[in-house]
Amino acid sequence: MLKHSTRRWLAGLGVAGALVAASASPAVAEEPGEEFLLYANNALVAPGGEAKSVTLYAYADMLPERLTLTVDRGKVDGFAKVVLGDRTPGCTEAGPVITCALNGTDITDYLINLTVTAKASAEPGDKGELVLSVAAKGMPTATAQSTVEIGEGVDLKTERSLELVGAPGATVKAPLTVANVGDRSARGAVLLLATTPGLAPARRHSNCSYLSEFGSNFAQCHFDDELPPGAAFQLDDSSALTIASDVWAPGRQYGQAIWFAKGDWESFIADFSDGDWEKGSGNALKLVPAPASRARTVQQTDKDTTNNVVDIDATVTGDQRADVAAAGAQVVGVPGQTVTAKVGFVNNGPAAVNSYSPDELLTGALVTIPAGATVVDAPEQCSPGTAEEPTGSYGEPGGRVYFCEWFELLRKGESAVFEFGLQIDTVGGTPGSVRLLHFGAGEPGKVVDLNSSNDTAALVVKAATGGEGGGDGDGDGDGGTLPITGESTGLIAGIGGLLLVAGVGGYVVTKRRRTRFVA
Repeated sequence: MLKHSTRRWLAGLGVAGALVAASASPAVAEEPGEEFLLYANNALVAPGGEAKSVTLYAYADMLPERLTLTVDRGKVDGFAKVVLGDRTPGCTEAGPVITCALNGTDITDYLINLTVTAKASAEPGDKGELVLSVAAKGMPTATAQSTVEIGEGVDLKTERSLELVGAPGATVKAPLTVANVGDRSARGAVLLLATTPGLAPARRHSNCSYLSEFGSNFAQCHFDDELPPGAAFQLDDSSALTIASDVWAPGRQYGQAIWFAKGDWESFIADFSDGDWEKGSGNALKLVPAPASRARTVQQTDKDTTNNVVDIDATVTGDQRADVAAAGAQVVGVPGQTVTAKVGFVNNGPAAVNSYSPDELLTGALVTIPAGATVVDAPEQCSPGTAEEPTGSYGEPGGRVYFCEWFELLRKGESAVFEFGLQIDTVGGTPGSVRLLHFGAGEPGKVVDLNSSNDTAALVVKAATGGEGGGDGDGDGDGGTLPITGESTGLIAGIGGLLLVAGVGGYVVTKRRRTRFVA
């Protein structure tokens, strides 16, 4: 089965990009034990408007060494120009067909990028399919399609940034603005809000839907108002964000708000199932005329899509940190027996940790296996070696030392649990250990655990006596037992439901390669 992981990195929000959602029936070429899936996004363009990108991705445990990629532009040539968006070597063109010879060993998942523009003669409503195929020796050809459509051009614009200040638990106003700086009325708009875990919408409006996933809070709000050329609007007084009561302080929380024309939103969200979004039930969020001073500021800009993005920067005041304690285990058994050791760490609070926000605590664990025990089953969050020098891949058995990462937010009382399957070879050997490693995105040494004395715990193999048997090993190491709070959902198997908004959350996505902490 394909394995993909999403590491949340919310420390720096850049320019908003496009949705990469692989939940949209990707093409599959399948042999016994093999999966080869393709995904390409759609493109909605307008005459005289900006170019859009169509990017083709391939998902497989391992791509073949030699791939032949074919792009057939025949069904869109009459109204759209489609060209290679980057300098891909080994590509030739013959009429509407582009053919590329690719080396699969150099590819993680990205195959090719195409740039799409509308021809001057294009008419709104023109639509066709780009056909993208990948062939490899010994595998059936996989094909994906990208719909290219001509729409009416409008130009929405917003302010560059919104700065907020508040203490943990505070609710602050968020008067986000949007203006129509084009020459055509915009028939409605959609606002997408994405924020770090410590920043969330204060109310649930009936014209908005909400989602907390992938280490972020999301909201999509739909407005049917007509936005005439030259008009500027802002969200009404009910628009507000709440800073979580358990955020690190002092610190910072981030977000981005992106305004979409209705057609652009439909293209953006089309490939992502909306089944998990929860519709709000409160009063509708409204657009009201923006003050004249703000309207003038909003309209004095160029017409480009980067004008649709607001960077939200919330400064958190106060002093609130956290203590994270190591949790070891004592496993009981006899030589030849395999037992499970559950080790990790628990957040004693009061602040949440592992939010991947700057200047906050980010914790991993270095697990040393006891002498006389062999790892036969390693957690997917752990790999042999240290944080700086890995010696194996995630989930690989047989290591003596493992570095374990936790990709989920841990609030007070919640635990990171790593389950090791240990085969007991001998008993009474040197104990192992669980040692916590703390990282932060701020200045070196600035972020510290409140209590370093509980950052190490023992991992012990004990001989069974009398009626003692194997058991789970939820034992009584130096750091105490772990309250089991559930498995990490930071490792997402398969590609269904993967949401990547480049810059909105700034995720580091590793589909076939895994990222590591940097001390």
